[in-house]
Order: sequence, then C-alpha cells, then structure tokens
Amino acid sequence: MASVKIVEGEADFLVPTAGKPCKTWYRVYGDLKSGVLPLVVLHGGPGVTHEYVENVSQLAYHNGIPVVLYDQLGNGLSTHLPETMGRTDFWTVQLFIDELHNLLHHLDIHANYALLGQSWGGMLASAFAAQQPEGLKKLIIANSPASMQLWMEAAAQLRLKLPQDVQETLNKHEAEGTITDEAYQRATQVFYRHFLCRRVPMPESLKSTFSWIEKDPTVYMTMNGPNAFFITGALKTWSIIDELHKISVTTLLINGRYDVVQDSVVEPYFQRIPKVKWVQFAESAHGPHLEETERFMEVVGKFLLQGY
Repeated sequence: MASVKIVEGEADFLVPTAGKPCKTWYRVYGDLKSGVLPLVVLHGGPGVTHEYVENVSQLAYHNGIPVVLYDQLGNGLSTHLPETMGRTDFWTVQLFIDELHNLLHHLDIHANYALLGQSWGGMLASAFAAQQPEGLKKLIIANSPASMQLWMEAAAQLRLKLPQDVQETLNKHEAEGTITDEAYQRATQVFYRHFLCRRVPMPESLKSTFSWIEKDPTVYMTMNGPNAFFITGALKTWSIIDELHKISVTTLLINGRYDVVQDSVVEPYFQRIPKVKWVQFAESAHGPHLEETERFMEVVGKFLLQGY
C-alpha cells in the first residue's frame, strides 16, 4: 500500500448570523496538486460526521485519488452552535452550499474537483451541482433521496416488513410523543439493522458518528428529526426533482438493495440528470461503502479515473 500524506486543518467560515467565528474542520489524504482529480466527501445526517465515511480515503491509498473529508458546520470537529437549536431560518441547505464553496476556495481546488455525497450529503451535493458551480467535474450521489416525500413513503413501506411488535412500538410512541422512551429507541435500532447497515456488529465508525448526535443534536433535530424514518425537521418538504435537469456533470448514482433509499426514491435522479449511471449493491442497505467496501471502492475508483 502506497504511503499517503495526511493533512488536517480548519477553514474560517464567515456566517454573519452565527454570532461568533465559525470554522470548518477538514482532513486531506494525498496531494491536492498531484494532477489527479480530487474527491470531496460530503457526510450524511445532517448532523453526523466524517467518521463513518472515512474509509473512502482508501481511494487515496489504492487509486492515487486525493480525498478530502470534512465535518459540516455544527458537527464533529467543526464549530458547534447549540444556541441555534430549532432555527430553521439558520440551518438551511444554502448554508451548507456556502460552506462547501468556502472550503473549496480555502483548499484552492474550486476549479477542479469531484464530489461524493452520502445520504444527506448526496442531497447537498445534488443541490450544489444544480447551481452549476465552476470546477465540478464529476458527481457521485450515494444512498440519497431525490425528495424527502419519496424517502418517507419508502420508509413507511419498509416498516411494514418489521416484526409486528416492533411496528406497534414505533407507532405507539410516535402517536404519544414519547420517542425518547427506551422501547422506542430499541425498535428504531431494529429498523436500522434491516435498512441502514446490515453488518453485524455495527461498524465502530458508524457508532461513533451517531454518538455525535447525542453530544449535540442541534443540526439533526432542526433539519431532520428524531431518526431516519420519523422526519419532523425543516427537510421534511425538501425536493430537488425540479432542478435535476440542471446538473450538467457526469453523475454516478448508488443505492443498496435493502436501502431505505429504495429504487423509487432514486429514480428521479436517473430519469432527469442528463449524463448518469446507476449502480445498485445487492448485499447492502444504506451504506455500501461499509457493507460492500471492496466493490464500492472499485466502482467509485473506476468512475473517477475512467468514467463511464
């Protein structure tokens, strides 16, 4: 395995309405000046961290592709703003688009880069790409809904496949507003084992990234809600469907056979993005990069280095 230079840093990010200085933490694997198209990875949530997608850095070691990981504002090692809990006017998709532009300029790669967005990260990446930014050469949308309405419809259907007692527990506590109850949390984990990550035990990187929500739930609760299938936050009505025709770069779509992002949730991307390829992972749920890592790296590496 080739040796790879690793650099960590922080990019100052001016957010006038934040009330304090903000920084975006990042880690770079490889040489951004190598001449190889660098890949910037956008984690999910919104409200988790880079940790569960850190293994995408394998592309730097095995394929020579520089990889940039970062924690979005409000998460992980970047600036936290717990005082903004519930402020949907502050926590917007555009805020994270602005942060990404700022990071690209800080790293001096804004004229030439690729994006990989996972889950919420793919929602963000698609919204970013629809604005046709300078320098974006390739786009990877992994396990991401084209609209939250489609996501919620798919999640509702998947819940019907759970054991009856699990379904009843979820329904009961949601109706009664007792979603912090331990029984509800256990039932949520059953859903996650089926449709989020099928690896047993759950990878430590995924456990670690979820722990950040407990430490600071500001972004997750404001934008998403209590969990992956009970959506109450600002993103509940989000959709990129009407903007997808504006994505001009070659795009790779990824989902898993058992993904909460079922085919119906991904299909608008495939139908409306002009230059697109769709790969499904047969043994994966919502995280093929963790569940079928070798094939994931092969597919993504080929797309970035050769295209389709």
